[in-house]
Amino acid sequence: MKVGLIGAGGWGRNLARTLAELGALGGIAEVRPEARDELRSVYPDVPVYPDHRLLLAGSLPAVAIATPAATHYALAREALEAAKHVFVEKPLALRREEGEDLADRADRAGRTLMVGHLLLYQPAVGWMKEYLAAGSLGGLSSLHQERLNLGTVRTVENALWSLGVHDVAVLLHLVGERPVGVQAVGQAVLQPHVEDDVHLHLAFPSGVRAHVHASWLWPEKRRRLTVVGSQAMLVYDEIAQEVTLHRKRIGEDLRPREEGSEVVFRGAAQPLRLEMEHFLACVRDGRRPLSDGRRAVEVVAVLEEASRQLEGR
Repeated sequence: MKVGLIGAGGWGRNLARTLAELGALGGIAEVRPEARDELRSVYPDVPVYPDHRLLLAGSLPAVAIATPAATHYALAREALEAAKHVFVEKPLALRREEGEDLADRADRAGRTLMVGHLLLYQPAVGWMKEYLAAGSLGGLSSLHQERLNLGTVRTVENALWSLGVHDVAVLLHLVGERPVGVQAVGQAVLQPHVEDDVHLHLAFPSGVRAHVHASWLWPEKRRRLTVVGSQAMLVYDEIAQEVTLHRKRIGEDLRPREEGSEVVFRGAAQPLRLEMEHFLACVRDGRRPLSDGRRAVEVVAVLEEASRQLEGR
């Protein structure tokens, strides 16, 4: 099966390369003339179009969309109206209503709608999901995600929308519930109304709490998820691709119990390749993707509520 690609910018190039490696790149739509010339030299056997409508008018059964976030809804809607299966990079849309509309359209048309929540395809995340489901940490109490670095600064979307989308998707996936409470606090230092540093807090029906700290104004690169249970704790170092089990807890007498720690998972897989393989398989077999439109709407709902609070509405 061949997939058309709409948008071959920074991340779109990665999608093009991955689809080509899988033998699934069927066409590219790119508005920049200089980029089209380069794409034709890299992929001489792949049609390159100046307008996405030319690609959608063709016979390719599926498209992948890697354009600015503000364009996702309109382009995904066009693709579904053209009877294509659709993969769209995160976020699915900027408003919950738009995301729900896309999910409804995909269901009515019997088409796959999958969103690029890349971290869900990291093998370490899948391993943690199974580990938590088995009750190996005891009762789950909280999850703490850090996504921090110096740059890249965005001029439209804030640090939460730019950096924290993947993390919200992972937290909802691991907890397995919709949050009943959302709180967000941020600070716009470099530009008015664009938060460079955001803290997000989620409350779930089971009593579990989750926290995200996203910032591009930070001295160290840190991508780490800490999961706290009643019997032990996990730390996922995304940079090293390691999960460490800490056999640490607070006893009933309120005294610490420490029984050592060990690395329990190491992974070096390519999540983008796994993600694209999953999309191709879902289209082929009619399966619902792990990061389907409905789940992506839940992520957008969290981000939309966080934005409402950050804007003081």
